[in-house]
Amino acid sequence: MKNLQYIIAFIMLLTAGVSFAQKDSIALQRDARKFVREGNKLYENKNYTDASVAYKKALEKNAAYNKATYNMGNSLYQGKNYKEAIPQFELAAKAAKDKASKSEAFHNIGNAHMEGKNYQGAVDAYKNALRNNPNDDETRYNLAVAQKLLDKQNNKNKNKNKDKNKQDKNKDKNKDQNKDKKDGDDKDKKDPKDKNDKGDQNKDKKNQDPNKDDKKKKKKKPQQGKMSPEQIKQLLESLNNEEKKTQKKLNAKKARGKKVKQEKDW
Repeated sequence: MKNLQYIIAFIMLLTAGVSFAQKDSIALQRDARKFVREGNKLYENKNYTDASVAYKKALEKNAAYNKATYNMGNSLYQGKNYKEAIPQFELAAKAAKDKASKSEAFHNIGNAHMEGKNYQGAVDAYKNALRNNPNDDETRYNLAVAQKLLDKQNNKNKNKNKDKNKQDKNKDKNKDQNKDKKDGDDKDKKDPKDKNDKGDQNKDKKNQDPNKDDKKKKKKKPQQGKMSPEQIKQLLESLNNEEKKTQKKLNAKKARGKKVKQEKDW
C-alpha cells in the first residue's frame, strides 16, 4: 500500500513537471511571437538594424521559429548586409514546409548573391527557386539576367587571362632579348688591358718608320765616288791576299838560289 502511494506521488510530480515544461515552452513561444511582431513594426518603419535585433531575440526564445529566421534574413538584406543574410535564407529554405516558402527563400538567396556580384551563386539559387515554383516569372527573369552577367564575367576573366599570358610571354621575350643584348655588350666591351696593349702597339706602329721595311728590302746605294765599308773591307782583304801571294813567290825564289849544304867528304 505504501509503495503504491510512492508511485502515485511520482506520477503526480512527473505530470506536474511536464505541465510546467509545457507552460514554459508556451511562454517562450509567446515571447518569440512578441519579438517577431516588434521586429515587423520596425521593419515596416525601415528601421532594419533594430528589426534584426528583435528577430534575433525571437530566435533566442525559439530557435525553430522559421518565420523569425526568414524575417531576419529580409531585415539584414534591406540593411545591405547581404553576406549575413544568405545563411538566414538558407536556414529558412531548409526548414520550409511547403515548396512556395522554399522557393521564396531561394529567390532571396539569389538576390543577395546578385548584390555581392556572385553571379554563379545567384544562378544556382534561382534555379533552385524555379525547381520549387516553375511558374515564378520574376525568378525566371532574374535567372536570365544573372546568367547574362555570369557569361560576361567569364568572358572578361578569359580575356584577362589571355592578356596576362600575352604580357608574360612578352615579358619573357623582352627578358631574353635584354639578356642577349647584355651578353653582346659584354662581349664587345674592350678589356682595359687589351686596350692598353693595342694602344702600345699603335704607339709603336706610329713611331715606326713607315719606310723601314722598304729600306730593308732595298740595299742602300753608295753615293758616286765613295765606297761602302763593305767594299773597303773586301778590297783590303783582296790586297792582303795579293800581298801574301807575292811574299810567297819571293820566298820561293830565295830558296832556289841558296846552296844546299852537304856533308863534308874529307
